[in-house]
Amino acid sequence: MTTKGCSLLTADSIPVGTTVRVKVPASSANLGPGYDSMGLSLAFYDEIEVTRIARGLEFELSGQGSEEIARDANHLVIRAMNRCFQYAGLQDFPGIRLKAHNQIPHSRGMGSSASAIVAGVVAANELLPKTARLSFAEILQICSDMEGHPDNVAPSLLGHLTVSWGTTSAWETLPIAVNPRILPVVAIPDYEVPTKQARALLPENVPHADAARNSARSALLTQALSQAPEHLLAATEDYLHQSYRVNAMAPSAVLVRTLRERGYPAVISGAGPTVIIFARGEEERTEIISAIDAAQNDPQVDSFAGEKLSWRVLPVNIDTEGVIVLRVDSAN
Repeated sequence: MTTKGCSLLTADSIPVGTTVRVKVPASSANLGPGYDSMGLSLAFYDEIEVTRIARGLEFELSGQGSEEIARDANHLVIRAMNRCFQYAGLQDFPGIRLKAHNQIPHSRGMGSSASAIVAGVVAANELLPKTARLSFAEILQICSDMEGHPDNVAPSLLGHLTVSWGTTSAWETLPIAVNPRILPVVAIPDYEVPTKQARALLPENVPHADAARNSARSALLTQALSQAPEHLLAATEDYLHQSYRVNAMAPSAVLVRTLRERGYPAVISGAGPTVIIFARGEEERTEIISAIDAAQNDPQVDSFAGEKLSWRVLPVNIDTEGVIVLRVDSAN
């Protein structure tokens, strides 16, 4: 991995007792046709606090998935911190106490892994001496390379809608303000679909006609989300990924179809199985929530693999700030 090559940096460069607290938003990627390139920052947050200790790793974890998360060097936040330190040229990983509270559900298509990576890299960067800190471009590269692409990490870093492009170690992104009329609703089911499993269902090739249709829809989507919400139903049509993943998230796919038949722009959030719907004003948001409640009476929507489902239906605002460093306490 390329580093900045600051050979004089050691763990002692970070004083024991230095503490950083970070808040990072969830994100919804793809948004229909924007596969691996578009993402939306959601006002639904994880928070972490990292403190430099004399040696070792200590953990205080709570919230979503906390019982299953690794409490060692394999914890994703710790891995992200290590990647940042390595890039900056830190010679040895310092002792760290990690305190984390997670609101973002895991394996639901709301960017939990991207948020953990962003939180870890940003926190580690704040612990570094000012002369060794990474630029935004370097942070974007590290986070995107760890995640595999920038569609989730970019909105978690910047807020708003983001459109990202590039290749490994050469990622770029552009934030776009979302029209204030657009009010998202998320429907989060109580079953998981790991991203790796969802990606494995995609074909290596798609018909040229589908690629052309998807290109038109993704171009329209940026305009619909920023300037022309009346075109959101057409703009959120996808031809690249959702139809291939139906068997892994059948209730979510049925809910998307049911809502779209009623004229509501619903899509699978990221790799699923969460569904995100873009209401155009408060009145329509209320209608959408009622429509989801009614749809749950459909046996195709309220069960998965023979088990009854429950759904969390939440109105969620669009985050416009991205990751925030809430506090830095220096030991000096």
